[in-house]
This record gives sequence, C-alpha cells and structure tokens, in this order.
Amino acid sequence: MTTKDIVKVTLNLVVIYVIGGLILAFVYAKASPIMYVKQKEEKERALKKMIPEADKIEVSGTWEPHGKHAEYYTAKKGNEEIGYIIQSFGKGYSSYINMLASVDKNFTLKKVSILSHAETPGLGDEIEKDYFLRQFNGKTLDNLVIVKEETKDKIQAISGATISSRAVTEDGLRSGVKALRDKLSGEAKDAAGH
Repeated sequence: MTTKDIVKVTLNLVVIYVIGGLILAFVYAKASPIMYVKQKEEKERALKKMIPEADKIEVSGTWEPHGKHAEYYTAKKGNEEIGYIIQSFGKGYSSYINMLASVDKNFTLKKVSILSHAETPGLGDEIEKDYFLRQFNGKTLDNLVIVKEETKDKIQAISGATISSRAVTEDGLRSGVKALRDKLSGEAKDAAGH
C-alpha cells in the first residue's frame, strides 16, 4: 500500500466519521427536547401518585445523596401543607437505587416508590415488589432498620438481597427522611429568626 492509498483510506474514514457524528448530533438535537418533556411528565405523574390528595406539589429544595442531584417537595391541598416527598438514592449491590418517599407532617412514611435501579433480576429487583414496599407504610425514622427475621415494627430484608434491602431502607429512605426533617426544621428555625 502506498502513501497515497493510506491518505485516501484515512480521508474516507474521516469523512464517514464526520457524517456519522453529524447525523448523531442531529438526531440528539431533535430527540433531546422530547426526552426532557417526557421525563418531566413522568416525574410529575410519579409525584402525584405519592400524595394523590394534593392539589399542588412544589419543589422545596435540593440535596445530594451519594453525589447525585435529588429534590424534596412540599405537597399542598389548598394553602395547607399536607405532607412532603423526598427523592433519595441508596447504594445497592449493582447500582444506585433512585426512589421517592412521601411522608406526612410528622415525617411518618406514607408511600415508597422505586424509580430506577439495576439490581440483580430475581433477587435485588424484589425491592420493587408490593410485599416489600408495603412494609414502609406508617414507619418512622426509628423503624427504618433492616432485620433478617420476620418483624412488625422494623423492615424485613429480602432473602438473598440484604444489600439491596438495606440500600432502600437505611441508605436511601432513612437518610432521606432524616435529611428532609433536618432541612425543614432548619428552614422553620430560620423563618422564626433563630
């Protein structure tokens, strides 16, 4: 192969890569706004499911569990605050688990929803199942502890998926509800001038 042939092949490859890059950039530019709107709509639906009786759910602030951007929200019915929602992340066995939790004004859990994860199918992905998530209803910070045996006042780990169970319960929810309580009580003190 001569130098001329090498230059010709290199030039052809560069042209192909540039055209491919331009096509990808064009597709991304067209799809990105659509994906953003769709994600926003999905998040709004997920928030509404957390406290369906709320007329309005507003972002109250942000925090960064495990360096990931997350938000917390105030749910209102009319002008009255009826509860709060916090987004949190827990470090699972295979992934970070993205979740939402709704609490009443006393920070008692009402509902938990797993938004996304990449935990092991058949084991860690059981965190999405109703039998696991129902355990959180009515629990307070003191009850957000994983145990391996059957329990009424704590959270029973999924057999074979203790790391995923702990990631949701203690790492995600316990730390999230505590952060929410601390942030909101800090804001209340600031508003009162203390």
